[in-house]
Amino acid sequence: MSDEILYIENQVCFSLYRLSKLITSQYRPYLEEINLTYPQYLVMLVLWEDERVNMSELGDKLSLDTGTLSPLVKRLIEKKLVEKKRCEEDERIVYITTTTQGKKLKKKAKSIPQKLLCSKEIDISEIQKLKAEADKVYNLWSTHE
Repeated sequence: MSDEILYIENQVCFSLYRLSKLITSQYRPYLEEINLTYPQYLVMLVLWEDERVNMSELGDKLSLDTGTLSPLVKRLIEKKLVEKKRCEEDERIVYITTTTQGKKLKKKAKSIPQKLLCSKEIDISEIQKLKAEADKVYNLWSTHE
């Protein structure tokens, strides 16, 4: 086997890593306008969709462990965008819900995906294909763990 197998330009993981960093950096100016970091934005996206999720569900949806998720949620609580509530039937379960302020932020955030796509004149069908392929690979690999 040739050493070329280890060349950085031959690594799919590097291409995806580099693309992920680039896309995340493109979100930054839009997220600064609403005072969110990219990981905080991801948490809010889940909550705007579901309104109430427990920490376990949130971690599963975002592929994040509790150690990463807890500080994110804590900062969002400090910003008064979300709140924690214990389940009355089982106090071990903690639900995260959006506050009124968090719900209002959704209106401002709705324009972000469109602004991002329009700023780069990207063909939406190409992005949709890329997303579908990335999801397909993720689902294949994650079911074989």
